[in-house]
Amino acid sequence: QVQVVESGGGLVQAGDSLRLSCAASGTSSRKSMGWFRQAPGKEREFVAAINWSGVMTTYAGPVKGRFTISRDNAVNTAYLQMNSLKPEDTAAYYCAVGDRFSSVADSYEYWGQGTQVTVSS
Repeated sequence: QVQVVESGGGLVQAGDSLRLSCAASGTSSRKSMGWFRQAPGKEREFVAAINWSGVMTTYAGPVKGRFTISRDNAVNTAYLQMNSLKPEDTAAYYCAVGDRFSSVADSYEYWGQGTQVTVSS
């Protein structure tokens, strides 16, 4: 059974940093992993993705230069380092695991339950 578990969310002030973790179990580490987020009243949107080897990464425009995605295949975990956080980054952040390296949510087969990030101004 595949499990995807996010952690590391919290309440921070604008300009602060957070690091989210996404631990996958029950599946090979040779999978792409992606981060998506959903703010209240808005649709889920792509944040960042990394391929299985970590060689390829891609980011959504609003987070480029502030967020960094990485992974440690030894523990089948992906990370999202978020710096210079803004109130508009407030959302539930979801990790997804799939075969394709993609920014499209439907490309991912397995999803976590999400972790809340709240950025106060």
